[in-house]
Amino acid sequence: MNVLVINCGSSSLKFQLINSESEQVLAKGLCERIGIDGSLTYQPAGGEKVKSDKTMPTHTEAIQFVIDALTDAETGVVKSLDEIGAVGHRVVHGGEKFASSVVITDEVKAAIEECNDLAPLHNPANLIGINACQELMPGTPMVAVFDTAFHQTMPEKAYMYGLPYEYYEKYKVRRYGFHGTSHSFVSKRAAELAGKPYDQLKTIVCHLGNGASICAVENGKSVDTSMGLTPLEGLVMGTRSGDIDPAILEFIAKKEDLDIAGLMNMLNKKSGVYGLSNNLSSDFRDLCAGAEAGNGPAKIALDVFGYRVAKYVGSYVAAMNGVDVIAFTAGIGENDGGIREQVVEHLGYLGIEIDKEANSKRGEEIVISTPDSKVKVMVIPTNEELAIARETVALV
Repeated sequence: MNVLVINCGSSSLKFQLINSESEQVLAKGLCERIGIDGSLTYQPAGGEKVKSDKTMPTHTEAIQFVIDALTDAETGVVKSLDEIGAVGHRVVHGGEKFASSVVITDEVKAAIEECNDLAPLHNPANLIGINACQELMPGTPMVAVFDTAFHQTMPEKAYMYGLPYEYYEKYKVRRYGFHGTSHSFVSKRAAELAGKPYDQLKTIVCHLGNGASICAVENGKSVDTSMGLTPLEGLVMGTRSGDIDPAILEFIAKKEDLDIAGLMNMLNKKSGVYGLSNNLSSDFRDLCAGAEAGNGPAKIALDVFGYRVAKYVGSYVAAMNGVDVIAFTAGIGENDGGIREQVVEHLGYLGIEIDKEANSKRGEEIVISTPDSKVKVMVIPTNEELAIARETVALV
């Protein structure tokens, strides 16, 4: 079966067509600037990447261009829509309503819409993509795969905040966590590499990218994760602050005359390693180059990032009363050996020693701890699109 994986943003649409039997990516691409002027980037397997300007007033036109590209007589990879057996949609927030992926129905769409206030930038866009696909592919089954679903196994002691209980009762204010498809995919692959049953392993997954989170997976279930009600909680990230003293907000608001919107913009867009580096960059390649050239704020940003990751890893070792595997993934986790080494330097008490040659590799699936280390440390490239395709096939 060929599965079309769709990841809709407010003005963008990423897609991949995956053969579920071979798990080969047949084609992939990106629609950008939807509702503005529009462009389509399309690349069939083994072919050249082609970018073209397309007028895309709405996501419906964007989906139509994707279908046209996939079925094109010269560069397409399928002859007709009949060769697409299902569509898997990434949906950011499922709240407490969804603990697993589901076949999309009108009831499911209504439930997703009820979660819109928990993810106001993402869920409405996800629904737009679903509706556009249903309009153009009415006979094709569709599945919603939620970023938050994997973390619905967290116990109350992990997801409740120290706030008045009425806010949970009335508004479901609690920790939800994100990057669930990545944490699920990587933790399962880690069990395969470790040669142990997934339901008998304690794994800590470090998804380190511009958005970053850590997850404790005990016996195949997420028991804690660093992101919260929103993706702002937890690690210092590219431009997000991560954990801070809440009273800082009142202090800065008074000093800088900022309202709530101004504060949230500062926390989400101007903070993280970008803010710490004195606005040098949120890209770790720029930060590493800056630190090597003697840029003090760049070095501070890298040190703070690595230290926060190490602290979270240590706390999750405590939460699970041990750990068997630590896995690094996503852009930074897969490619930055310096950050990986910096994190593991804090974990000597676990009996870990890094194989420096293995750790120098970029973007490879590899064990980077020495054979005599008591805890295996791995790099596992994430593949959220494949994870979505697998979830989709399992339900249709």
